[in-house]
Amino acid sequence: MAVDYTVIVVYLVGMLAMGWWGMRRARSKSEFLVAGRRLGPAMYSGTMAAIVLGGASTIGGVGLGYQYGLSGAWMVFTIGLGLLALSVFFSARIARLKVYTVSEMLDLRYGGRAGVISGVVMWAYTLMLAVTSTIAYATIFDVLFDMNRTVAIILGGSIVVAYSTLGGMWSITLTDMVQFVVKTIGVLLLLLPIAVVKAGGFSEMKAKLPTEYFDPLGIGGETIFTYVLIYTFGMLIGQDIWQRVFTARSDKTAKWGGTVAGTYCLAYALAGAVIGTAARVLYPKLGSPDDAFATIVKDELPVGVRGLVLAAALAAVMSTSSGALIACATVANNDIWSRLRGAVRGSEDEHDEVKGNRAFILVMGLAVIGTAIALNNVVEALTVAYNLLVGGLLVPILGGLLWKRGTVQGALASVIVGGLAVIGLMAGYGILANEPVYYGLLASLAAYVAVSLATKPTDAAVLAAWRERLAGRSPELASEPVPAPQ
Repeated sequence: MAVDYTVIVVYLVGMLAMGWWGMRRARSKSEFLVAGRRLGPAMYSGTMAAIVLGGASTIGGVGLGYQYGLSGAWMVFTIGLGLLALSVFFSARIARLKVYTVSEMLDLRYGGRAGVISGVVMWAYTLMLAVTSTIAYATIFDVLFDMNRTVAIILGGSIVVAYSTLGGMWSITLTDMVQFVVKTIGVLLLLLPIAVVKAGGFSEMKAKLPTEYFDPLGIGGETIFTYVLIYTFGMLIGQDIWQRVFTARSDKTAKWGGTVAGTYCLAYALAGAVIGTAARVLYPKLGSPDDAFATIVKDELPVGVRGLVLAAALAAVMSTSSGALIACATVANNDIWSRLRGAVRGSEDEHDEVKGNRAFILVMGLAVIGTAIALNNVVEALTVAYNLLVGGLLVPILGGLLWKRGTVQGALASVIVGGLAVIGLMAGYGILANEPVYYGLLASLAAYVAVSLATKPTDAAVLAAWRERLAGRSPELASEPVPAPQ
């Protein structure tokens, strides 16, 4: 294992070195939070694919393949579909807004007063996303070093917090590009073909497994529909995803670079399911489907290759964790703290804003590590986060982009009604039930339409300013107060 350990240690040291290098680039708020909005197509595609394909997509995707066969690809597949939809239909307009958070977009569209409530919902989502990604370190380090769960979380989490705090989005972008390359080599080019060959090829896999393992819809129509609601729509509105859109050099980069990343996600989804199916042939009696990835890596791969593939798993976890962490800190600072303390945007110079955002990443990172150590049920935590995100924010965000009659009162009603409905329904049906997100989304839509139609239309000046921003004809106003309707 000495060679494998060396590969992992070199990888982790490299992540910290890139954090240090990124610190020298992040001299302004724009550079620290959105990499100066300067990423070209290649770097944008790689970093976008890296953030959406995390530990759940890698370890969980292989586990679903082990449990359901090829139809286990649907969870990651719907993530790819969501990224494709975002890139093709919305990313160009989002990039032209020149904002830093989803809540700032809502303020621009509706004329203010939507930021704090939507910010709290988005903060809860990004926090739990970072927590669940951080917990995944325990699984990987246990395979590598037989390490205690708490120590593994502290070690992995500290590395992510360190490079994210040092260089912000520049550090995260650089590390994500390395992580993208490592994942591509480790999972697609090495683990996938080796797993299929070890299982005897596709003909042997078909001979040894039930036919439903090769049914594209074997996982069930209701499960697929739920994945679409949670993950496809979640990709459209998550702060962690939007913050990457804001890094694009142009709206064309956001559109076409995101399309490439979404297509890559579809291939990654199928690869995970095939690897899991091969693991089912090799190890038919594993205690948990989520053990499939670690087991096939540990038992079937040669020395050195094993270290690289485990580094790929670490890369998947770290990219999602760091992206969620900077999103969580950005929302906490810009959408919640600065508004609650009544600070006027633009009152601090760029250097002070970098220091402030760096401090928030550090504080949020420590909170994420502490919560990850205390939390036991990862699936429930992530389900709560996505249910709140989709049930509370999907309608006002897409409504603001697609329906000019939507008002700030309708948006606030939608967030509150949808969020409370999801919470109440989870208490009644259970956290993992499908009904909370179904009915919560319907309640949010009904509240948005009814209240918007019952209230005065959004001020014409606000809508005119909004259209100018969407068209990219207005200068960046993210640091200026949002005009309220007269």
